[in-house]
Amino acid sequence: MSRVIITITFLIKEQMKFRNIVLAAFVVVLGISSANAQLNILNSTTPEDIGVKTLDQLAYDNDEPLPYGYIDERDLLWSKATWEIIDLDERVNFPLYYPIDTNNIGSDRRPLYDVLVTNMKNGTIKDVYSDSYFTQKRTLKDLDASLVYRDTTDYGIDQFNAEGIVDDEYIREFTLDAADIEQWRIRGLWYLDSRLGELRYRVLGICPVAPEARSKAFADDGGGDNLVELFWVYFPAARNVLHEAKAFNRKNTSRPISFDHLLNSRRFNSLIYKEENVQGDRAVKEYISENAFMQLLESDRIKEQIRNIEIDLWNY
Repeated sequence: MSRVIITITFLIKEQMKFRNIVLAAFVVVLGISSANAQLNILNSTTPEDIGVKTLDQLAYDNDEPLPYGYIDERDLLWSKATWEIIDLDERVNFPLYYPIDTNNIGSDRRPLYDVLVTNMKNGTIKDVYSDSYFTQKRTLKDLDASLVYRDTTDYGIDQFNAEGIVDDEYIREFTLDAADIEQWRIRGLWYLDSRLGELRYRVLGICPVAPEARSKAFADDGGGDNLVELFWVYFPAARNVLHEAKAFNRKNTSRPISFDHLLNSRRFNSLIYKEENVQGDRAVKEYISENAFMQLLESDRIKEQIRNIEIDLWNY
């Protein structure tokens, strides 16, 4: 009997030791992650050091977007493309919208729109498109007509009629910025991977949606109701840019989340407005018109249909 008691006591002690080792390892990993996430705030000696990585941190920094696994066409049992609207008025989608003050030097966070436009201007994002099928490329000169509206004042018109020129002071310029973005539209592909036996999702493109730039000049006329797609970005080509840009993580402020992770993990709320179908991918509002409630039910029906694909996979 005594031998049994000694054996049980020994096993309990060994189990407690193992648990302590695992806990200690977890604390160390968490501490390292938090230190990196705080961007040297705990090791800084001056305010200028905050947000600047040390040489050791740069040497060990191997932070890259999680690569997509190769998917062979033969492994696709089923797939369906969907187009969704991410409404920035919803609280869960705020990380894609804020901070709208892009001149705030006290924070390294930027809204998603500002991240894309800045990298388009500096050449990091080389190609943008006019549609979600990525068939027609657009240049920065093409986008200028969508993002900027220029208007001549009455004094400028009088000067042009008299002298044939207009001074810059008589030209008003209205530029769309992050605060004007009301929606994001995304195109993605749902598919069944036969090797993993599960339903997966892949983002293909993202597009900012805002009122026309000229509506800022005539805001009192109610011209801001007409929303337009500004440009489409092919998501896989912009992953490195979106991975480096961080969004606010409301669950843990010491661990900001990248836009790449946020979109890939679908940490947003959306509404399906179009699906791949035989009618040329027609939108929901094209066959259910003037009834917003029925359009919402149709969107939920499409979502439920996609979810049931994986459930049906395991039914015998």
